Amino acid sequence: MIPTSHFKQGPRVRASWRALGALAVLGLVGFVLPACAGEKSAAAKPAAADKNAPVAEVNGKTFTMADLEATMAPQLARLDQQRQQLLEQGLDKLIEQKLMETEAAARGIDVLALQQAEIQGKIAEVTDEEVNTWYQQNQARVQSRPLDQIAPQIRQFLSQQRSQEVKDVFMKSLRGKYKTRILMDVARVEVAEAGSPAKGGPAGAPVTIVEFSDFQCPYCSRVNPSIAKARETFGDKIRVVFRQFPLGIHPQAPKAAEASLCAHEQGKFWEMHDALFAEQQKIAVPDLKAKAAALGLDPAKFDACLDGGSMAAKVAKDLEDGQKAGVSGTPAMFVNGRFINGAVPYEDLAKVIEDELARKGV
Repeated sequence: MIPTSHFKQGPRVRASWRALGALAVLGLVGFVLPACAGEKSAAAKPAAADKNAPVAEVNGKTFTMADLEATMAPQLARLDQQRQQLLEQGLDKLIEQKLMETEAAARGIDVLALQQAEIQGKIAEVTDEEVNTWYQQNQARVQSRPLDQIAPQIRQFLSQQRSQEVKDVFMKSLRGKYKTRILMDVARVEVAEAGSPAKGGPAGAPVTIVEFSDFQCPYCSRVNPSIAKARETFGDKIRVVFRQFPLGIHPQAPKAAEASLCAHEQGKFWEMHDALFAEQQKIAVPDLKAKAAALGLDPAKFDACLDGGSMAAKVAKDLEDGQKAGVSGTPAMFVNGRFINGAVPYEDLAKVIEDELARKGV
């Protein structure tokens, strides 16, 4: 199957999700989580209400709306997030519609003619060579099904992807031409750094990315190049914070998380971070100690830290905070509080960063 980590996500970066849906309908792929999945959880603030309003009475004890909302907090938070996402999607469509209407009126044509001239008419035909190239590069995703069997689906996917790219370029030009401003804020979740390892820009940088990750999760290693390229591109404008989220399905992840923090204690968190992701199949305790030695860490101090479990509470705290923030799988990132789920490509991450910088006038 094609992991959805290959496709775009989040508000204002959904083009490849639409293409994925088309492929799923045609039977080429199934919908899978774009991340290593853990137990479902959600978090955030319950909807506003009269917290002191009584809702029930049992054996003379009165229960309030606050009591009720506390028992339903995850479900209510999920509804709040869904509502915000729907509003953001609706705003995208509203702006797109108004920009199209404005430009069509300026040219003295209708919207359909404008779309034909600027979008459909500019989509290059997908060639057999492009279909074959995509097929050769994605053998695992198509489960080695014969090319002649799935070529039509691949062609449709590539065509839809190309169509969306052309449309995105045109809509971006219209937004600049007609000075479009987004006044409604996006959904955000407050996530603290909590003294976690960080690199890049200083505290208070225009953009802070808080990443919850699992050293045994294959999708987590796939998002690392996106983050690295973002740091290279945006420099000190972004700050990357790493928090632990070892999933129950990964038995070696908790100790690997502790090992990274034991290395952090000696000032080499990111070196251990890179070493762990470089060999995810070698993260048993003896492997962790071997990596520490290779990095030049004090072996006695590292071993005592790892064997004594002194970082277990910190790992548990990260896990708890992630669950409260709505994390249920890895990797999960919060870009200035904006939730991005899964191993997204650099282009998706960059769009959110650019939007945040624009909102701050940077």
